[in-house]
Amino acid sequence: MIRIIKAHSLGNDFLVILRNGTPDPGAADLVRKICDRHTGAGADGVLFISVDDAKAGRVGFRIFNSDGTEAEISGNGLRCAAATLYHEGTVKAPHILFQTTAGERPCERLTQEGNVFTFRVDMGVPRFASVDIPFDDGSAHDRIVDYPLTIQQKAYAVTCVNVGNPHCSVFVERFFPPRVLWHQIGMEIECHPFFPKKTNVEFVRVINKQEIEVLFWERGVGETLSSGTGSCAAAVASMLKGQTSNEIKVWTSLGQLTVSWENGRIFQSGPAEVVFLGEYLR
Repeated sequence: MIRIIKAHSLGNDFLVILRNGTPDPGAADLVRKICDRHTGAGADGVLFISVDDAKAGRVGFRIFNSDGTEAEISGNGLRCAAATLYHEGTVKAPHILFQTTAGERPCERLTQEGNVFTFRVDMGVPRFASVDIPFDDGSAHDRIVDYPLTIQQKAYAVTCVNVGNPHCSVFVERFFPPRVLWHQIGMEIECHPFFPKKTNVEFVRVINKQEIEVLFWERGVGETLSSGTGSCAAAVASMLKGQTSNEIKVWTSLGQLTVSWENGRIFQSGPAEVVFLGEYLR
């Protein structure tokens, strides 16, 4: 049996496993089974949180997508992990330092009402060069802004950024395309040969200088109701293009996050809610 805690941030849901040490070698197979929404517990991914140094406010963070692949980082996942740690009483101090494969990510608890928390997370320094995303069309690029990427014989102007993991933002005008269409586009961009490690995809509509609306296609998952790193990437892309200010609200399907770009670093504030405690029988 494995004790699991389920948490979500604006509908982006995770199963959290608190443990000492690193995940077992068979973690990928476990993740695929446990994330199945019909025969498992159901989630967008699994968070393995190492609590060896939790009393000192330092915890290890590993995230696996529902298809069993390991991702570098997740903004919503960090907040869900933090909510779980506070809910379980594993951490008492108002700050947590997460050790992720993308680097250290400090997290500050802002509010708590029952099992609902809000956090502000330092998401690090965004990277723009093609080698850092990574993006490979045979040429080196300092930045990829409004690059004409051909999908289904149509060129889409995309803006790419790495915020600990790779992202590709597609800006749309007044209305989002039909769901079946943006799913197809998202799937093809995710696996496009120019992205050697695949990519997450955001469909971004700028509302005004202070707000954007985003739909998310996540690498290794598919459509998600929200994405923390995706919100950061979409926000930074809109700032790069001069369409928004350096602090904005990002509207997702179930609510909003706040993203700011301060002195070169990205900060994100948003909610996380613990919704379920249980045991997985394997």
